[in-house]
Amino acid sequence: MNRETYEAYLNILRDELVPAMGCTEPIAIALTAATAQAHLDTLPTSVSVCVSGNIIKNVKSVMVPGTGGLRGIKSAVAAGIIAGDHTRELEVLSGITEEHREKIADFLNNVDITVSEADSERVLDIGITLKNADHTVYARTVDRHAGLCLIEVDGEVIFTADIKAEESRADHSVLSIAGIIEFAEEADIDDVRDLLDRQISYNTAIAKEGLTGKYGAAIGRTLLMSYGDTVYNRAKAWAAAGSDARMNGCELPVVINSGSGNQGMTTSLPVIVYARELNVTQEMLYRALLVSNLTTIHLKTGIGCLSAYCGAISAGCGAGAGIMYLYGGRLDEIEHTIVNALAINSGVVCDGAKASCAAKIASAVESGLLGMQMYMHGKEFYRGDGIVAGGVEATIKNVGQLAQSGMAETDKEIIRIMLKN
Repeated sequence: MNRETYEAYLNILRDELVPAMGCTEPIAIALTAATAQAHLDTLPTSVSVCVSGNIIKNVKSVMVPGTGGLRGIKSAVAAGIIAGDHTRELEVLSGITEEHREKIADFLNNVDITVSEADSERVLDIGITLKNADHTVYARTVDRHAGLCLIEVDGEVIFTADIKAEESRADHSVLSIAGIIEFAEEADIDDVRDLLDRQISYNTAIAKEGLTGKYGAAIGRTLLMSYGDTVYNRAKAWAAAGSDARMNGCELPVVINSGSGNQGMTTSLPVIVYARELNVTQEMLYRALLVSNLTTIHLKTGIGCLSAYCGAISAGCGAGAGIMYLYGGRLDEIEHTIVNALAINSGVVCDGAKASCAAKIASAVESGLLGMQMYMHGKEFYRGDGIVAGGVEATIKNVGQLAQSGMAETDKEIIRIMLKN
């Protein structure tokens, strides 16, 4: 791999594998609100929030971390204004105290917060306006969870970002499964050690917390109690347990992938579980995580950060690819694992961030593992089997088309249904 391409792969990893506390959509709202508040001299007396439908979908049912169980857009806004530290980006709410929680509750009871759906073609669009007696501040985030693109104070633009430049700061066009395997094989571990050590540490810690069974529907714990402690079941359980905790108020951070903590846990925890079971070297674990993370990012690039297509499915494919690497599989075996997994579970809908994400994660990991086991036993899906095309890249392209174009109206209908509930 030439140096330019190698650096592009590193930049993708640095850009995508970042820490976040809580579900990234309410965190993006809190970050935007905290940024606006940093430019206002006192607390606002009114707040207007205008967000895209996918933000509404992914914030409606999930807990805002640190708030003592509060949910929804208004809670995320209030938390960002009262307790947010915008310099911490996706860990914006990491410093919430009991005093902050009391002030957040008081703010929600006494300040008018209006929420509306944005007339925007962007799936991630957050605009927040804060007003007090003397000043008005507007902040807008688009496309990326930390993608602040505009700040206005009293109608004067004080910050603007080139959205297109933000979108392309890491060049995803270089990604291919062949390139991912080549990079994983050739990477200087010192270039990725810190990123991957943080992912291993953070995501393992929140999985262990989720396995206590005190969060959400306790899918991870239920899997272990119901189906035993085999490595196959443990891989699903640990990934699900991380989501149990994260979707239901746990304040531990995770390392995300493609803008999602659930995807970050799904693509990494099964690989970590299998690596320990197989007693491979730490270097082998690092290289397998490069395969799993980059495969997930490659799949998600064509799908987009938010859609009606459940992102855990891509991450489950990534996990299957990484585990196949641990077993000694390389390009041919990994390509077939991915195609098999995509044929099994593509089309699972995303109906917002919530407790049931953990169950979908378990299903996604199972698809990745089944896709791997199929090829290990000489079985595979072929071109013409549904969306399966001639080769892994063509199949990945079909999945992107399915998610972005084919499921666009599905996404709108899901949002309409959720707003009625």
